[in-house]
Amino acid sequence: MRTLNDLPDISFVDEDVNKTVSNLITTYEALSGRKLYPADPVRLFLLAIASILSQQRVLINQTAKEVFLRFARGEIIDFIGEMFNVKRLPADAARVTMEFTLSLPRTSATIIPIGTRIGAQGGGGAIYFATTEVLEIKPGELTGKVLAECSVTGIGGNGFIPGQLNVLIDPIPFVLSVNNTTASSGGAEIESDDAFRERIRAAPESFSTAGPFEAYRFWALTAGSGIVDVGVDSPSPGVITLVPLMADGALPTQDVLDAVLLACHDRRIRPLTDKVSAIAPTTISYNIALTYYINRTRAAESISIQSAVSAAVDKYRLWQKSKLGRDINPSELISRVMTAGAFRLNVTSPVFTDVSSLQVAQDATVTITFGGLVDD
Repeated sequence: MRTLNDLPDISFVDEDVNKTVSNLITTYEALSGRKLYPADPVRLFLLAIASILSQQRVLINQTAKEVFLRFARGEIIDFIGEMFNVKRLPADAARVTMEFTLSLPRTSATIIPIGTRIGAQGGGGAIYFATTEVLEIKPGELTGKVLAECSVTGIGGNGFIPGQLNVLIDPIPFVLSVNNTTASSGGAEIESDDAFRERIRAAPESFSTAGPFEAYRFWALTAGSGIVDVGVDSPSPGVITLVPLMADGALPTQDVLDAVLLACHDRRIRPLTDKVSAIAPTTISYNIALTYYINRTRAAESISIQSAVSAAVDKYRLWQKSKLGRDINPSELISRVMTAGAFRLNVTSPVFTDVSSLQVAQDATVTITFGGLVDD
């Protein structure tokens, strides 16, 4: 499938400043019948006009190009999305599963109200999670589980490990303790222009009710702005497997998988005969081990180059795990490290490895060695 970046750039008006200057001077000389020399005040005035015209032409090009999806930005993309009934995904709050435990089994049902707040020890209530539905712990039962949502949107609510959310802010009679049984995840900032652009491009596929690949992918992506990629597979007729990948290469939690299933379960989206499931991607582990050298002529820059190399490796790690099916590619690593300023490098690992469309490459150990200064 061709990407938007495969399309050529376009231009509606010529932005060449030299051509604008030449046209103004030539036209004036032809109309006035006199030559404009470099120090002529009229020539200097025309140069100022040419500068203004060139800036206007740049703005004309920029404005005209933004009616096309590839070049649109900000609110312009929102208006393009309206034509396809696609809206930018708002910032998402992290979600987590909470387990409430009673002090003893009761003869009557215990109700945990919707909006019951739970925080972390020492958190001071700055960030808390609130239950999203009423939980009923039936008579004779001791525990019950319910979904809770973070009080703030964005990535700030992600990463609370199981058991870390254990402070009941709103006391409830007979409740002995509360703990999160899953790690909090799914929190994401408002959908970026690039992600929104790709969803708009895929929107026409969603009009089908026959369950095509891109339609399932489109609807799965709408489950949360923290989802950056979705793999779709049909291992057998009528069986659909959805594989979401989170931002920064994180694997989806069960709460995210449930949200993906919910987004694709509507009868107007899922064909009646399709059995849909959502699973986490399979990870392909790889190591990074490289030794790099800096040209002796750049010895004065060696400290900054070493920092740039480390940053380049970190960006490679993020690039490698930010898309499903992205092959483990040492050539990309070499390119980034060389661009950062390394003169020569020896890469022991990784080696090129195929990654399927339902897998994601995850780095394990990273060893970066500075070999010293070398001559040409």
